[in-house]
Amino acid sequence: NRTFIISPYFDGRESKVTRVIGIVHHEDVKQLYCWFCCQPNKIYVSRAKIDVHSDRFEFPYGATDIVCLEPQNCDPTHVSIHQSPHGNIEQLPRFEIKNRKAETFSVDFTVCISAMFGNYNNVLQFIQSVEMYKILGVQKVVIYKNNCSRLMEKVLKFYVEEGTVEIIPWPIDSHLRVSSDWRFMHDGTHIGYYGQITALNDCIYRNMQRSKFVVLSDADEIILPLKHPDWKTMMSSLQKQNPRTGVFLFENHIFPKTVSTHVFNISSWNAVPGVNILQHVHREPDRKDVINPKKMIIDPRKVVQTSVHSVLRAYGKSVDVPMDIALIYHCRVPLQG
Repeated sequence: NRTFIISPYFDGRESKVTRVIGIVHHEDVKQLYCWFCCQPNKIYVSRAKIDVHSDRFEFPYGATDIVCLEPQNCDPTHVSIHQSPHGNIEQLPRFEIKNRKAETFSVDFTVCISAMFGNYNNVLQFIQSVEMYKILGVQKVVIYKNNCSRLMEKVLKFYVEEGTVEIIPWPIDSHLRVSSDWRFMHDGTHIGYYGQITALNDCIYRNMQRSKFVVLSDADEIILPLKHPDWKTMMSSLQKQNPRTGVFLFENHIFPKTVSTHVFNISSWNAVPGVNILQHVHREPDRKDVINPKKMIIDPRKVVQTSVHSVLRAYGKSVDVPMDIALIYHCRVPLQG
């Protein structure tokens, strides 16, 4: 199989299309068709435009938009994808087309954490990050979960029941040989970093109608406002200063977990596996010739395709947020020294 479907979304921003977020082999898939079910027994078949995202990092498979014009006189609720315009629709899997109905925003900020994998067990840092997100004004954290430790499962269950976390199962390694590297190492793998880019794109569309902003970052990263008490006041100020901007980029700064302070050495936390971010407050120095990667807060309705550190296609402008306004606190192994 060379085509994998994540989810179809209605996208009426330019014309009336169904945009299917998927993963496709960049050379082997030449044509696909959307089969729309309109009235009973009325099938409408539309040839798809297969748009493999440019940021594939040389892997054979990449995040892909499979885009089909919808029939003018019908708003299909489901679609099937097939490599031929002929066949029996009964034998094809049907996918519900999301975002069909306009909704009012239910949350201001949704954080997308793409691909939790590798028996993830950094429990303490995860809890601290989620609690920090809540202080900053986040109402929803969406996690594309491949796997994690049993203790982490308990933590996720707590946050799901609380209503903070939404889990999207992400069993990508059952279908493709995944790499935990972001670029292709010519090692027979199919797709990079557990399909992170596909998950991020899905997360944007999944939250397009329900979240005012979507935040694309990792579980060990927190966008810290330095002049505002929370993200809402920061973003309203940034939007005033930057009208027609859909993408706000924040600079990543590493706070090495190897350099500690003894403040907040809380003994009752010692039994919890993971990093205590409150003890790691020293930032690696800036290097003149090194550009720090960025992560983003976006208006999802203005974004068409995203990569990890920038968007690939958007309707609005992108703006780099100065470091005195906010920076990304990224607590991990050091890059320097």
